[in-house]
Amino acid sequence: MKQIDTFIENWVETDSKNRQAFIELYDHLKRLDGVVLEFNERPNVSYSLRPKHTSQKNRSLFAMVDVIDDDPQERWLSVCFYGEMITDPDETGDLIPEGLLGEDGYCFDLYEYDRDEVEYLKQRLSQAWTNAKE
Repeated sequence: MKQIDTFIENWVETDSKNRQAFIELYDHLKRLDGVVLEFNERPNVSYSLRPKHTSQKNRSLFAMVDVIDDDPQERWLSVCFYGEMITDPDETGDLIPEGLLGEDGYCFDLYEYDRDEVEYLKQRLSQAWTNAKE
């Protein structure tokens, strides 16, 4: 998607390497079959990547990969899922009642790049993608 690619090109990487984390999550989502990506931009608030499985009928997405832009010099990521679409065996997510489009969800905040955490998030994205099929 041109809009997402332009966003990434204009994002200056910092020591936190959250740009790299976002790119890895974005690339992972692009490799999943039947995924449509929507990108919502709200400068100085957030940039939201919203994947949807083409067979989903009741929901407009299965995850949200948000770049929190409250401090453009040091953006961070919040990756959220519907509560029943994933498991969290490492218990690293925060349960957010009615936090994902009015439904209970889990959010995982990433303040700096960590390879293991990014891999864990990729596993959650794949799990949500599998469970999103209707």
